[in-house]
Amino acid sequence: MAGRGSRLRPHTLTVPKPLIPIAGKPIVHRLVEDIAGVINQEIEEIAFIIHKDFGTQVEKDLVAIAEKLGAKGSIYYQEQPLGTAHAIMSAKESMKGPIVVAYADTLFRADFTLDTTADSVIWVKQVEDPSAFGVVQLNDKNEIVDFVEKPKEFVSDLAIIGIYYFKSGETLREELQYLLDNNVVKGGEYQLTDGLENMKQKGMKFVPGKVDEWMDCGNKNVTVETNSRMLNFLHNDGENLVSQNVVLENSTIVPPCFIGENVVLKNATVGPNVSLGNNTRVESSVIKNSLVQTNAVITNAHLDNAMIGNHAAFNGKFTSISIGDYSVIE
Repeated sequence: MAGRGSRLRPHTLTVPKPLIPIAGKPIVHRLVEDIAGVINQEIEEIAFIIHKDFGTQVEKDLVAIAEKLGAKGSIYYQEQPLGTAHAIMSAKESMKGPIVVAYADTLFRADFTLDTTADSVIWVKQVEDPSAFGVVQLNDKNEIVDFVEKPKEFVSDLAIIGIYYFKSGETLREELQYLLDNNVVKGGEYQLTDGLENMKQKGMKFVPGKVDEWMDCGNKNVTVETNSRMLNFLHNDGENLVSQNVVLENSTIVPPCFIGENVVLKNATVGPNVSLGNNTRVESSVIKNSLVQTNAVITNAHLDNAMIGNHAAFNGKFTSISIGDYSVIE
């Protein structure tokens, strides 16, 4: 970060990653919607595994997302970061019947039909450099026969994106409990892939679910890029992304953009690939390829590849910036 800021509050009040809005909707909300579209089944419960430090308001927001999708929302806590298997087992009470396990920092676009006859379906995406990912290896029946973490030599270009369907939540729970009971760890953590390997060795059928697009939300740069990609997808789908009550004063919106409720643009050019949350005000500024959350005030700025949190006030000429909720730069 470079510029003339004299006061910047610590980046500690930022919205938790699952609730960062992508094209106006929280990541986890879009993720669950997309999963529901693929499985084509009614969702009874959505269990969120979080840290207690997220706070009660975040918990209420997550439960509200589940309820909007017609499901019960449940909150579970992972007290220590002891791996993916340990995290999933924090919600063991909800692991009943068919379940989907998903990491809330990824989005996808897919048009495949879920194979509910398989014991498990693993969402995968074909990638150019499989050495940077965990991949699956297939046989001639399109069944998964091996899981390989960051292969140095080519074995497959189908990367695991972090979304899994299991026909039996009870079976997965038993396998992961075995890892915890017998202290099966790698790098000090209990890994989901060890449970998957045990299930495969017992003859359970694993198949891939190939997605068309895979979008990461792991850090600021890729989240801004994902916001841009999602805006383009939704725009091409014909969705109206600009609220009817936006106030335009000598300003231009270059699509695709998401413009929330009660946004004011004065002497501004916004877009392409910009999301502005509700009640945001932009004056004397040019913004493109950026994600701005709610109740922000931006003046005298030229922003590109920016991510700005809720209730942030920004006045300056930065060109690449990431500031959290209630941050102020003067």
